[in-house]
Amino acid sequence: RYLISKTSSPSTNNHLVKRIRWGFLLGLMVLIYGSHAPLITLTKVDGKVPFNPSSCVVMIELAKLLISLMTLVLTGGTSNLCAFPRLAFVAPYAVPAILYALNNNLVVLMQAYMDPSSFQVLSNLKIASTALLYSLCLGKSFRPAQWLGLGLLMFAGVFHSYSNLDLEEPEKGEAEEVERLHITAWGLFLVLVYCCVSGLAAVYTEGILKSQQLPLSLQNLYLYIFGVVINGLSSFSSAASDKGFLEGYSWVVWVIIAGQAANGLLMSVVLKHGSGITRLFVISCSMLVNALLSWSILGLQLTALFPVPVAMIGLAAYLYYR
Repeated sequence: RYLISKTSSPSTNNHLVKRIRWGFLLGLMVLIYGSHAPLITLTKVDGKVPFNPSSCVVMIELAKLLISLMTLVLTGGTSNLCAFPRLAFVAPYAVPAILYALNNNLVVLMQAYMDPSSFQVLSNLKIASTALLYSLCLGKSFRPAQWLGLGLLMFAGVFHSYSNLDLEEPEKGEAEEVERLHITAWGLFLVLVYCCVSGLAAVYTEGILKSQQLPLSLQNLYLYIFGVVINGLSSFSSAASDKGFLEGYSWVVWVIIAGQAANGLLMSVVLKHGSGITRLFVISCSMLVNALLSWSILGLQLTALFPVPVAMIGLAAYLYYR
């Protein structure tokens, strides 16, 4: 009996394999998230992005749609497409696309009421808004240690963003060229709306994915059909860019599209079988990967305070998942 108890059971091995798979998936997501900004920097010509960002978003949504359809075919789930689904059944999948499109427009609108650095710092408040909405809308109750962990996660983002700000006074000759830190009351209101919409989009997407017993590839198909349509309409109706739809695309841009498409599909796996809170930890960890890649690839300097947010995120993960 003792020997049998010491022998690893199939369920134990399956649990270990599952943990390894989740670890690989989350690590890949962190790497893709963290490499996004450095890759965009590599595409710049004379300090400017040479392609139309809205067209890139459409291509990412289209790639996710095609991969979802291919996965549905390969897994034999095409029988679900034989009968045309009712509009009332599919329509809820339009909500995330609308919310994310709203947030994309809010990011552009907010630039008139604050500087980009202030937005980078304050956008970390979406961790708090997501946790609150997760608790209120999905009925998730957190232990005090978990609330403390989420608070540490938010302040780690704020601290990292703030520690990278250039707060030195510019020289007189450069004073007119340097954008100063500023934010208006309207800008602060827009940041709060942005954080709430971001949290609501994540919570709603998780709710709809878990509430319906459908193959994930089919649910993704519904999600990204609306994503392509809504972002496509936004792209073609926008007069903000005079560039052609695929103008300025390089191999780096296609790498960005492939990476972001893969990340979107992996995130749906996390929301379907895991938790939206895990998404917050992925995004926070990717912030550190972003800094390391910017240091190694772009030659940007890490601040002496860089280990502080690293330790804060590690402690936050320990408090939340212990």
